[in-house]
Amino acid sequence: MSYSLRNAVRLSVATEPPATTPTPLCEASHTELYGRDVFGLRAMRQRLPKQVFARLEMAIEKGEGLHEGDADVVASAMKDWAIEKGATHYTHWFQPMTGLTAEKHDAFLTPVGRGDVINEFSGKTLIKGEPDASSFPSGGIRSTFEARGYTAWDPTSPAFILANERGKTLYIPTMFFSYTGESLDRKTPLMRSIKSISEQALRILRLFGNATATHVTPMVGVEQEYFLVDKRLFKLRADLMLAGRTIYGFKPSKGQELEDQYFGSINSRVLAYMSEVEEHLFALGIPARTRHNEVAPNQFELAPMYEAGNIATDHNMLIMQVLKATADRHGFACLLHEKPFAGVNGSGKHNNWSLCDSDGNNLFDPGKTPWDNAQFLVFLAAVLRAVHKHAAAIRLGTVGAGNDHRLGANEAPPAIISIFLGDQLTRIIESVVNGDSASSNWQGSRIELGVTCMPPLPKDFSDRNRTSPFAFTGNKFEFRAVGSSQSVAPANTALNAAMASALDEIATELETSVGEGKPLNKAVQELLEKLYKEHMAIVFNGNGYTAEWQAEAAKRGLPNFKDTVTALAHYSDPAVMDVFLSTNVLNERELLARQEILLENYIRQIHVEAKLAISMGRSVILPAAFKALENMGKLVASVRGVLGDKADLPEEALFNTMRGHVLALMDAVDHLDTEHDRLDAMSGTLKRAEAARDVLVPGMAACRVHADALEAIMDDALWPLPKYGELLWNHC
Repeated sequence: MSYSLRNAVRLSVATEPPATTPTPLCEASHTELYGRDVFGLRAMRQRLPKQVFARLEMAIEKGEGLHEGDADVVASAMKDWAIEKGATHYTHWFQPMTGLTAEKHDAFLTPVGRGDVINEFSGKTLIKGEPDASSFPSGGIRSTFEARGYTAWDPTSPAFILANERGKTLYIPTMFFSYTGESLDRKTPLMRSIKSISEQALRILRLFGNATATHVTPMVGVEQEYFLVDKRLFKLRADLMLAGRTIYGFKPSKGQELEDQYFGSINSRVLAYMSEVEEHLFALGIPARTRHNEVAPNQFELAPMYEAGNIATDHNMLIMQVLKATADRHGFACLLHEKPFAGVNGSGKHNNWSLCDSDGNNLFDPGKTPWDNAQFLVFLAAVLRAVHKHAAAIRLGTVGAGNDHRLGANEAPPAIISIFLGDQLTRIIESVVNGDSASSNWQGSRIELGVTCMPPLPKDFSDRNRTSPFAFTGNKFEFRAVGSSQSVAPANTALNAAMASALDEIATELETSVGEGKPLNKAVQELLEKLYKEHMAIVFNGNGYTAEWQAEAAKRGLPNFKDTVTALAHYSDPAVMDVFLSTNVLNERELLARQEILLENYIRQIHVEAKLAISMGRSVILPAAFKALENMGKLVASVRGVLGDKADLPEEALFNTMRGHVLALMDAVDHLDTEHDRLDAMSGTLKRAEAARDVLVPGMAACRVHADALEAIMDDALWPLPKYGELLWNHC
């Protein structure tokens, strides 16, 4: 594309509203709209025979298999419901190890001879599908010639309908596994971890006399951050289109320094986009609750209400899909990468996690007197044990090349996993350890504002600590280390498995003590004292960004896996594998396959970025720089002709500076190209990943230094790429 055409596009973005085709606003109220496109309990209750519905509801609640013959009844009702709503196809929707979702569409329409067709969808088709497994990452579980893989219906996550310009499709959430039975997806381990934590948590509840709860469910609320940029500018940047982030780009004159974006008034164009997003989410039964501007310009956040962990994970994948699809209709591109722009805050997603029993009780709710709430203190001790003992496994739920740009970068929590409890809960724990009266140390239960017309406000059990990766926030824990583009399934799988392991150990010890005749209160008191002493090292209430914390964490023996490759090297550690093996969440073959897959994903992402740095450097930036040098050379020669050879010309100094960066960029691109070819031929997955981290990432940074310096001094009309100022401050 010529410079003149590029500049015409850039100018049009600054002066003309985009041509958009947003979906008309729905006339129905939000209460009428909510769940409209979901074959959930409400639709099933209306369409299924009472006995079938009762058995299905019980199967969903307990995670058990369907009654024989019920699948055909459910499939028929689901098909009729979907066709009435305009669906022509169905798909088994699954979550392979790509980190995205996958789907293969089949038509309901089936030929029956003599030119006739019928709509057909059986129970067998509902329960099981067979997509090709050979082309998905399997870490060696599947060979290229072994194509068979299966999807299995997950009845706990309701089917739903998605529409496009040409029709509608019924989506059926499923698990994905190999011909030999191993998990090839992220849903299956999550489902196993939910089952494991329920079994172990029930043992604790039974000890405390709860005989009514039938299961315990991890509850999750996922805050999703994202950027919006004008689609016309987005299409002028190959790095944004292919890598999701800017490989090159000079920091704008104004970023987030004035702190005027965060929670600011929402731009009308963005608000129209947000409103349509919410309508789609409401129709899908996703309880979108919060929307606001985030810290960086053109950065925003969406947060739904809490849901069962499996459904919340599926819904977050849908949220990302809806955000991107809706953005396109509004003339935006939605960026979910963790760090689309250097020099401004990146994006994450806060995974708010708690446990709730089937009676509706939040097991992390301290109550009004937490020092007397023995059950809460036991579950709190289990969290400390889980995170302290299995910090490495939990860290593995956050790995990814994109997230390496955030963690530990003073905009997200450090890579060191620690727990923030706040002063009040910390004092309770210390009183248990020291044998003091916790209630006598309980202070500051109200906030005095010093405003006469305002009553004193109840004080939360903890403040929020944005530098903590795992913070207690009143009745839940906020895991802040997950990246914005990532599935939350690995993080929640690791949290659930670690917690199930800790609860298993605690329940076994308490059951043994009580079985030997020790009173439960005494057994709990002794165990809490021991556990709190053993695991207080994981509690840190201070500033996680400081160098002092890095040193202190090392003294405490807390792991600090600063990047993805370092973390993944520990995936096969016996202690890491044991938490998944002992809870039956993953077997050894599945674990080793995941290590291989995640390393390969990292390598491929870095190699894509390196190739972009090379191609954009050579075919986009350098040709523009050569043109700028030519123009500057002509100017220097012209001025020199007037002022003479001895004149000290600022134009000539600028020419030499520009020429120096051009030559250095050429050398840096050539070096990166050579190293990329060399590393591409290397063997050994871990060695290739380490080389990508240690050679290609610094090589790209070296190219960027000189390209960004050229952007800062070149004629703006000749610069070939939309600049940060245009990307971040248009229509925000």
